[in-house]
Formats: sequence, C-alpha cells, structure tokens
Amino acid sequence: MSTTEQRPVAPTRRVGAVMPSAPTATAAEVPISTDPDALRALPAEQLSGLARTLRRRLVEICSRSGGHLGPNLGVVELTIALHREFRSPAEPIVFDTGHQAYVHKMLTGRAELDGLRTAGGVSGYPDRGESVHDLVENSHASGSIAWAHGLDRAHRFAGSEGAAIAVIGDGALTGGVGLEALNLLAADRGSRTVVVLNDNTRSYAPTVGGIAEHLAALRGGRIRAGQDMFTALGLTYLGPVDGHDLDALAEAMAAARRAAEDPQRAGVLLHVITRKGAGFARAEADAVDQWHATGPFSLEVEQASQPAAPTWTSRLGAAVLAAARADERVVALSAAMVDPVGLTPMQQEMPERVLDVGIAEQLALDTAAGLSAGGRRPVVSLYATFLNRALDQLLLDVALHREDVTITLDRAGVTGDDGPSHHGIWDLALATTVPGLSLWAPRDAAQLEAAVPAALATSGPSLVRFPKGACPPELPALAQLPAGDVLAGDADAPIDILLISIGALAAHAVDAAGELSRSHGDLNVLVLDPVRALPLGEDVLDLAASSRAVVTLEDGLAENGIGAVIGTRLARRATLAAPGPVLRTLGIEAEFIPQGKRAGILAAQGLDAPGIVASLRGLLPGS
Repeated sequence: MSTTEQRPVAPTRRVGAVMPSAPTATAAEVPISTDPDALRALPAEQLSGLARTLRRRLVEICSRSGGHLGPNLGVVELTIALHREFRSPAEPIVFDTGHQAYVHKMLTGRAELDGLRTAGGVSGYPDRGESVHDLVENSHASGSIAWAHGLDRAHRFAGSEGAAIAVIGDGALTGGVGLEALNLLAADRGSRTVVVLNDNTRSYAPTVGGIAEHLAALRGGRIRAGQDMFTALGLTYLGPVDGHDLDALAEAMAAARRAAEDPQRAGVLLHVITRKGAGFARAEADAVDQWHATGPFSLEVEQASQPAAPTWTSRLGAAVLAAARADERVVALSAAMVDPVGLTPMQQEMPERVLDVGIAEQLALDTAAGLSAGGRRPVVSLYATFLNRALDQLLLDVALHREDVTITLDRAGVTGDDGPSHHGIWDLALATTVPGLSLWAPRDAAQLEAAVPAALATSGPSLVRFPKGACPPELPALAQLPAGDVLAGDADAPIDILLISIGALAAHAVDAAGELSRSHGDLNVLVLDPVRALPLGEDVLDLAASSRAVVTLEDGLAENGIGAVIGTRLARRATLAAPGPVLRTLGIEAEFIPQGKRAGILAAQGLDAPGIVASLRGLLPGS
C-alpha cells in the first residue's frame, strides 16, 4: 500500500538529532501500581515519580540477584506508556527476547520480583505460570512480531476487538524471522498489530548493518517522514519518539492505536528511542554493553576488586586469538555477541577479521560456509542454545558441502539462572545427526585450548562445546589409550565398568569412580575421556565391548546424545552368543528445565558425583 492511500494519522512528538535527555531525578517517588488498571487510574502528573521508584527498585533488586539491568532501565517509561494505553492481557503485549520485561512484571503484580532468577522465584523472562500478562516465554530474539501478528489474526477470526503489540529492539530486528514477519504484516490490510521498535542502538553490542544505518538516519532527521523503509513496505510508520518522555509516549501510543484501528491500513510501527541503562550512571558509562546483564553488585562506590578467575569463555577467546595469529586464514563470526562469546581480544587486535552479522545465526553459518569455500578458516562463536536456530544451515549448507567451518558453543549443557530457553542441552543430540561432523567437549581449559586448533585443522564441520562459568582445575590423564584419556581406574586390568565422560562433568565422574573403588576395592571403574567425541571411533567401541558394563555421562539429552550413539553402535555388534556389555546412559531428561543454579540442576538430574555413584551401584549384583 502506498503512502497516498493511507489515511492521515495525528503526528507524534519526534526527537531531534540528539539522543533523549536524561530522565528527571526530581520527581517524588510514587508506589508501584498493583496492576495495569491501577496504573491507568494514576494521574499523569504522578508517572515520573513512578518511573523514579521503578528505577530505584530495579537497581536494588539486581544488586542482590543480578539480572538484565541495563535493558530494563531503558524501558521504564516505555512500559508505563504501553500499559496505560493498551489493555493487557486482552490486548497482549509480546516482549521480544523478554529480558526487558522486568518493569512489565513489576507493573502486573510482581513489584518486588521475589527470588528473581532463582529456583522457585520470579523468572528473568516472561513466564505463563506467573501471570496472565506474560505470554511468550521463549527468550530467543526476533519472534515477537510474528507472535503478535498471529494473535491479531486469531482475534480477528474470532471477532474480538483490540490490538496486539510486539516490543522488539533494533538489534532483534536484524534477525531473519523479524524481517519476514514485517514483510507479511506490511501486506495485511486491516491488521491491528502494533510493532513498538525499541531503538537503543544495540543488543549486547552496537547494532550492525544497513537497517542500523537507516534507523540512525531516522533518529538524526536525515530521512523525512514518509521516506523511511517501513512506509515504503506499506506499514504505518510513527516516530521517532523520545522513549523517556512520558507525554510524548502517551501521544504516540494513542496515535498508534488510532492507526491500528483503521481498516484500510496494514500494521503500525512505532519507533521509540531509548537509552540502555538510563538513569543509572554506572550502566550508562559502561561502553561494552551498558550492564546488559550483571551479577550481584555493591550499591556503594565500587572498590578495587581481585582479578576474576579465568572462565571458559576467556580461555576460548585466547585460543581463537592464538589460532588467528598462527594462521591468517582464520576469520571469526558472531551473531551480535562478540564479547559474550569471547571474541573481544581478537576483535581488538584484528578488527577486520571479526565479523558481527547481527542476531542471525542462520546468516552466520551460511556466511561461514562461503568464507570456507573461498579459502578462509571461519570460526563461528555462539551460545549453545542458539545453534538450534541454524540447524538447517549446519546440516545442508556446511556439512553437505564439507565446508571447513568450526563452531564454538559457549554455555553448553545446563546454564542455570536464565531458565529453559537458555540451557544448552540440545546441541549434542543435534550434532549426532550431522554426517561428517567432528565434536570436542573438553573437560578443562587445557583441553579447550588444544581443541580449537585441532578443530581448525580437521576437514569438514567441527564443534567445540564448553559450559558457562569459571574453569575447573585441570584434570590430567593417568594414561592415554587409542580410545582416549584415562582419568581414573586401571587401564591394564579387566574393566568392570567403563565410564565414558563427555565434557566438563569429568571431575564428577572421577570422584564417583573413586568413591565406588573405595567401597568396592576389587571393582575396576575406568573413566575415559574420548577427547574427540564425534565421529565415534572404533577404538572406543572396542574398549567398550571388552568391558562388563558401559556407562556414558554427558550434560545433554540422555536419549539422543553421544551415549545413545555408543549404545546403537554396540548393539550392532551384539549377537546371541556375545550380547555385549550392560549399557546405561546418564544425561539430561528430555524436558524444559526451570531456572536454578547449575550445581542444583545437575544434582537433580543425577549428574553430580553422588548421583553417578548411585547409578553405578545400580549395576552391581544385589543392588
């Protein structure tokens, strides 16, 4: 639909070429509303005081629990305005990624965010179990527009009135599904979908690409109303609006509603300019990510702190940088997360060899495939949970073409505080389905640093996966066999139980083997780290076949991971005369695991040392 066919909409208050001014610090605080009805009844002159209260409580709560502080400080006024204009839950508000939904939770009956991000407490993302106002729990980016448009279509089919609202950041708009949804929405005349584009110029890092440049031109007034890309698509574009000006936001939300109620229009896009970390000087001054996510912190003036213990992420970054220094063909790619996945050291030293593709994992893998075909050695660094978004590209663009692409997966296995959508428990199951893929799951940092060059030197696709957090003490091998490293037990004696450990649970496996050996002195429990877990070597199968029992241990899905592959391959060798060893697979149940500390979740899944001991004892006669 062209702009000449659209009916006029009352103008919204626009920002100029500068970023919004700081929120007022002089208004008296106002108690947090108990629900949206109470918020709508609040006199407009009290809203700035409410915003002040919300900011103070956000900082206080996150100082104790940690959390996504910066994004939520940036949407205080925006969230107030959304709930003042739209009648949640009848008019659903879908928060993209959801980590900016703390203020929404506080305004819908959860003012204290009790137990934020802890087991049994308030989730760090929308949660249907907490409130009818929480709709989309998935905290992966870019899906909100499609969700809201789908809800709007369903409401129209049912003859219901009202709008459906998607709140999406400029960073998330770089994702393919977000752009696909805009394309569909722009052609749906009569849609009552309102897209609120929360433009703070960044996700973790500054937003990249042509859309980011277009939004910058809109913010700076270099593109006039009606000449923007959204209008050209057929959407009703409103803005840009100062996202910290409550009066301007109220006018803009009302204008968006009027446009959404016009049956001659397609969807509405309201462009709101916010500042991540707004109102908290320490966050605003943080050039890396404006305190996108933080652990607990002191509210007092910061004191000099001791250097943090090395993390898996930092050791990965050092290994990738070393590989890049050794081989000029190495190029690193990130999906809008250069710093969280460890690529900052390489970016600082070799900026031209680190490519941020935006929140677009599919694009990252296909770009890497092209780089490989052109003679480069690409490293794609992701969180493990986000690999799920690019399985097709891994399978049919990278693996089918045997491209030399190395993928490093941070936050593999159980991650803890961020809940079900951030646990990286699916990657091992996915990896076992990809022909020709090599996989390393290092048990400690030394093994991680060895795995990166090994993966880069291997033909075809490779994965290197590791968990979140501080590196454990190094776990040296007692002996080395063709099948891998022996970490416990007697490699020269008959094996009663072969415990094959995949990845960072190796220390638990060693502790469990030691406990069982102390209580059953004649029992030989051999702990084996195969080092390269895929492709599964015949040497591992030979050793397994010679053992009385084989137990596999991994922090991925038990029914579909490395252990399942070992069981299938051993079953092919079995005959009636030689049925083979007793088999057990220890891993994660195929379920969505709530938030909680990693150690507690591993214990609940039977993957800590006592749980492993209990499983091994279950193999013994009379147990």
